Amino acid sequence: MPARAAPSPWQAWPCSSCWRSGSPSSSSSLLREAALADAGENLFPGVTEESERRWARAVAVIVALVVAVMIYSGLHWTAVAPSNVETIDAGRLHLSGEFMEANLGTAIQPDRSAVVRVIAQQYSFVPRCIVVPTDTPITFRVTSPDVVHGFLIAGTNVNSMVVPGYVAEVRTRFDKAGEHVMPCHEYCSVGHEGMWARVKVLDRLEFDRVHGKQGRASCAG
Repeated sequence: MPARAAPSPWQAWPCSSCWRSGSPSSSSSLLREAALADAGENLFPGVTEESERRWARAVAVIVALVVAVMIYSGLHWTAVAPSNVETIDAGRLHLSGEFMEANLGTAIQPDRSAVVRVIAQQYSFVPRCIVVPTDTPITFRVTSPDVVHGFLIAGTNVNSMVVPGYVAEVRTRFDKAGEHVMPCHEYCSVGHEGMWARVKVLDRLEFDRVHGKQGRASCAG
């Protein structure tokens, strides 16, 4: 029986069909890479198994650090309030202290500035109508006894979230007389859409004439 001829290298290689179906140049490249791999030579000079392991370890450390920072931040700010946030006993707002009913509304201070104290509760603001003067530094102090509410005065820079147990403080100044809508813009359950109030801005002289002798100024709801 005649001796069988030894197969050529490309016939013995598992991807010998690549030669038949592909271009000779691409098949030659594959053959060269296969030959180098069989010879134990590195196809990518400068890239070693050790360098790949170092890169993998570095990436794993970076990912672990990012995840750890995210978890820590979430747990920290959930458990600890920021140091510049003022707290208050939400269960005793109406009984005593700054937000008892007699203190709500606008109070003119000795320096002629105004402090407005408001309670946001399901589903109304107390008072429902606030009156303030023009050309006056005004500080709004707002809190809630029940759930999270929003405090927004349309057409101004006043915009804050009101969280039970905390006092939200916003400073502003009105340059001209007018009236602004003050809605709750944080969903607070089924009566949310009906929760809004009004802010009436009076000229400073008019405000002093009408409310100058009152300890607390407010308008009829």
